[in-house]
Amino acid sequence: MRVVIAEDLALLRDGLIRLLQAYDFEVVAAVDNGPELLRELIAHRPDVAVVDVRLPPTFTDEGLRAAIEARRAVVGLRVLVLSQYVEQLYARELLSDRTGGIGYLLKDRVSNVAQFIDAVRRVAAGGTAMDPEVISALLARREADRPLASLTAREREVLELMAEGRSNSAIAARMFVTEKAISKHSNNIFAKLGLEQSETDNRRVLAVLAYLQN
Repeated sequence: MRVVIAEDLALLRDGLIRLLQAYDFEVVAAVDNGPELLRELIAHRPDVAVVDVRLPPTFTDEGLRAAIEARRAVVGLRVLVLSQYVEQLYARELLSDRTGGIGYLLKDRVSNVAQFIDAVRRVAAGGTAMDPEVISALLARREADRPLASLTAREREVLELMAEGRSNSAIAARMFVTEKAISKHSNNIFAKLGLEQSETDNRRVLAVLAYLQN
């Protein structure tokens, strides 16, 4: 699996390279600034990109903006944001095309290597991997105006756990209910969001993206 890394801290960048290579990823490029990231993403079209938000030259939001621009040029490009910060404006834009293959993890909350590697693989496969704090930050605004107001509190809890990348069985264990109950909640969510069953669309991913971008 081919990976592009964008991280301006040399020690962390080298650590990510070594870690991913140890788990059989091929690191095709590792850069430390936004313009170079954009060039490498378009040139290599990797299976997944691991991107910091704040990169040179201005250390504001170059990483996210480069990822957004690259996804416009490379349809289906998978991006896992790994950062200390939640950049709400561009994070919402990154989620807005509803194609999946998106993750956003906070560096100081990645508790173990296995969790991180699982997130990279999940995003590369077209799924989502969202830190709960990121979800809370993205949903903090415009709560009353969201088109998801019809969801019950239980359904919202299920959908939030979906956004973290959990399976129905994992959600059931977390909520202390049966997997059948979670399946029923999931189907209710899909129905309320107008997500009909399709051979080409992953309704879980579409539901999560609808939840996060509104």
